[in-house]
Amino acid sequence: MHKVMKKVISYRNLILLCIIVGLGYSSLNYFQGVPVLNYHQINNQDHNALTLSDTEFEAQINYLQQNGYTGISPDQLADYLQFGKPLPPKPVLITFDDGYKDNYQVAYPILQKYHFPATIFLITDFVGNYNKYLTWDQIKEMNGNGISFEDHTTSHISLPKASDEEIRNQIVKSKEALEWRLGKKVEYLAYPGGEYDQRVIQLVKESGYRAAFTVNFGRDKVNSTLYTLNRIPIFGGGTHTFLHFWLRLNFTQAFNALQNLKAYLLKEGGASVAGFIYIP
Repeated sequence: MHKVMKKVISYRNLILLCIIVGLGYSSLNYFQGVPVLNYHQINNQDHNALTLSDTEFEAQINYLQQNGYTGISPDQLADYLQFGKPLPPKPVLITFDDGYKDNYQVAYPILQKYHFPATIFLITDFVGNYNKYLTWDQIKEMNGNGISFEDHTTSHISLPKASDEEIRNQIVKSKEALEWRLGKKVEYLAYPGGEYDQRVIQLVKESGYRAAFTVNFGRDKVNSTLYTLNRIPIFGGGTHTFLHFWLRLNFTQAFNALQNLKAYLLKEGGASVAGFIYIP
């Protein structure tokens, strides 16, 4: 019993130390690194983990505008990370995964209202084939009007679980389809479900992509690896979503440290202690 209590106290001390160090690190690096926000659905019907309401989304975009953030493109981010090219003040890259129809119906007008560009990663086989997803006409209307389109594979399979041939089919055919439809080079990929491994990364490189995005919680800095770029997931579907957004945007490093600690505790059998760690 004494050993168990000692272990729990040790875990609690570790959590406290991590919180102190993480918050201190965040305050020292408040504006360091580029935030890449990751959204999915924006509507008032689907109350699930991937969906924000229109009012929640607009409040967040309004916050970005009011606080001096400047929207950038994947090219600008890659040029900064790869070549050190300067970015505008307080840069932010806004991204959407999957290509839902509400990105056109709800998010697009809000982004135009506040003059923010965004990037949508498309599942090409879903375009025009399922009612929840964008059509090519909608994509063509948005393309070049503040919205850029990049790749999210042909059918959103788990790439690490696929064969080399399947992976190539998923990332090459979708790339070719987008380039043919949009008449532009497609150089950026978002891994389906954020899943990748070194084999996937190598095949992505060989297929002509310049960079790829994960759902790893963090900001991107000059020393970031181009094929494992971090993002900040902004979705939840519950209450206090703006608070979650504000905390994740402004204290990314601290919550990234807590997320890593939580994963460590779960791996080491400290599930009861890990349950006390709050990740917004």
